[in-house]
Amino acid sequence: MYSLFLKEIRTFLSSLLGYIVIVVFLTVIGLLLWVFPSNFNVLDFGYANVDGLFIIAPFVFLFLVPAVTMRSFAEEKKSGTIELLLTRPLSDMQIILAKFLAGCALVFFSLLPTLFYYFSVYQLGFPPGNIDSGGFFGSFLGLLFLASVFVSVGIFTSSLTDNQVIAFIGAVLISAFLYLGFESVLDFGWPGGLDLLIYSLGISAHYSSISRGVVDTRDLVYFASVIAFFLFLTRFSLARRKW
Repeated sequence: MYSLFLKEIRTFLSSLLGYIVIVVFLTVIGLLLWVFPSNFNVLDFGYANVDGLFIIAPFVFLFLVPAVTMRSFAEEKKSGTIELLLTRPLSDMQIILAKFLAGCALVFFSLLPTLFYYFSVYQLGFPPGNIDSGGFFGSFLGLLFLASVFVSVGIFTSSLTDNQVIAFIGAVLISAFLYLGFESVLDFGWPGGLDLLIYSLGISAHYSSISRGVVDTRDLVYFASVIAFFLFLTRFSLARRKW
């Protein structure tokens, strides 16, 4: 499993895709936070925080993470190497986990440089250090969990088809629904406390909760459950090829 994990990492980094994802993410975030005049611009906002990073990043990841994961199994199917992969001395779940962890590692590498934004705003504060560090690192952790969910969704959609474009579109639609869909259905005016229950099923509620700097066990269980759900769906999808 570890060798497959390293192989996936090398595949990402030996092609332009991995670098493009990292560069595009950092460029978009950097321009919106420091260059373009907007509500997210740190210098225009007048307060020592980088909340804009955690508002913008999920929408950027909605497209970049599926771009990374769309080739996970789709390319293996199209090239005919999926049978060779499945006959290796690894269980289906070990193969899935190796690809999942490789995708998460790439996301983590893309997020690491954003720590520079934290230290920059830390020094820009008046007095220096006047920044909500708990909120920042809570949001950073929440963003890692959110991106991990997107990775698990992308791997699942990639296991359904040998067409990378279809895998990409499917991952974007499912991820967008998980992040925004449950919140949007609140407009229908559900009776009683049903609206809060529906809202709690979406990623947005738990991402907002953990972004306050308080790590709640319920949020961790939610993210772990959603990730496990899509990984097991992927296992079921791969198992169908053996029937």
